[in-house]
Amino acid sequence: MSVWEYVSSKAVSLCFAFMAVVVLAVIMAVCSAPMALVGTACLLFLLLAAAWLGCGYCLECRRLRRLERMMEVLPQKYLLGEVLPAPVNAVERQYFSVMKAVSRSAIGLVERSQEEKEEYCRYVESWIHEIKTPLTACSLILDNDPDPRKLRRELKRADNLTETILYYARLRTPDRDLKIEEFSLAPVMEEAVKSQMELLIAAGVSVQVQGDFRVYADRKSLCFILKQLLLNSAKYSPGCQISLTAQCGVLSVQDNGIGIPSHEIRRVTQRGFTGTNGRRLGTSTGMGLYLVSQLCGQMGIRLEIQSREGEFTRVSLEFETLTKL
Repeated sequence: MSVWEYVSSKAVSLCFAFMAVVVLAVIMAVCSAPMALVGTACLLFLLLAAAWLGCGYCLECRRLRRLERMMEVLPQKYLLGEVLPAPVNAVERQYFSVMKAVSRSAIGLVERSQEEKEEYCRYVESWIHEIKTPLTACSLILDNDPDPRKLRRELKRADNLTETILYYARLRTPDRDLKIEEFSLAPVMEEAVKSQMELLIAAGVSVQVQGDFRVYADRKSLCFILKQLLLNSAKYSPGCQISLTAQCGVLSVQDNGIGIPSHEIRRVTQRGFTGTNGRRLGTSTGMGLYLVSQLCGQMGIRLEIQSREGEFTRVSLEFETLTKL
C-alpha cells in the first residue's frame, strides 16, 4: 500500500478535521487573538495530523506485511480466515465476521469435494475389480466353450457395469445430460426388460409387465433406473418373479424374493451401503440404489422402498406430473 493510497483512504476524516481548524481559526480571529497564536495553532494541527497519518500508515503496513507472510506460509489459502489477527475496531469486527463465514464455507466445500473425490476413487477401484469378472469369464468361454449365449451374457454384465460408472460420473453435471420430455412408460419398461433378458433368464427370473401412462422425465435415465432394479432382483433373489406395474401415476417394481431387513431399508439408498444381503454375496458395490435415488431426485420422482424380509421387495416411483392414457 502506497502513502497516497493510505492518505486517500483517510480523505473524509482529513476534510472534517481541516474544516474544524478553519472554523477554530476564524473564531480566534474574531476574538482578536494574535495572528501568531492562530498560526501556531494551525501549525500544531498540521504536525499532529502528519504524526497521526505517519503512525497509522506504519501500523497498517505492518499488519499488511503480517497478512502477506501468513498467506505465503499457508498451504491452503482459504484457511486465512481462520488465522486472521484480532480486529481492532467495530468495522474490522464486521469484516472479520464475514471473512470467518466465507472461510468456513470454503473449508466445508473443500472437505465435501475431497470426500467425493475419495468416494469416486474407491468406487472406480471396486468397479475395476468387478468388471474383471465378466471379462475373465469371456476369456474362459472363448478358450473352453465358445457358447454365444454365455458370451453375450458376460458381455451384458460388462456393459451394465460400464453404464453404471458412466451414470455415476454424470451425477456431477446433471443439467448437461438430462433431457426431460413426455413419453409413455410401456415402451421404456419393455426396453429395460428386453435389454437384460439374458441375465434374467440365466437367473431364472420371470418378469410381468402391465399398465401404462405418460410421464415427463428423462427416458434414458428412467430406463437405467428400471434396469438397476431388475438387476438387483436377479442378483439377490434368483428364481423370483418380478412385476412391473404402471398405474395411477406410480411405477412399481416388485419381486417375491428374500426382501430387505427392516432396519436397513432407510439406508439402502446411501452411497456404498451393501447391507446384509450384499455382504453375503460379496459382489455388491452399494451403488445401484444410490444411483436410482439420485436420478429420481434430479427428475422430481418420489422414490419409496417397501420390503418384508423373506417375502417381497417393492420399489415405487411416483411421478409429479403425468397424463393418463
